[in-house]
Amino acid sequence: MKTDLSAALFAQAKAVIPGGVDSPVRACKAVGCDPLFLKKAKGAVVVDV
Repeated sequence: MKTDLSAALFAQAKAVIPGGVDSPVRACKAVGCDPLFLKKAKGAVVVDV
């Protein structure tokens, strides 16, 4: 899974949204990762940006 674009989008989101995300995604900090930004998802299949 690609994460470079997700990291860039998260940096942009932090400039306009406190913490860059809504509450549930803040759990990513607990495991030391940035949230992933997804293009679409259906069932167990996800497509990253």
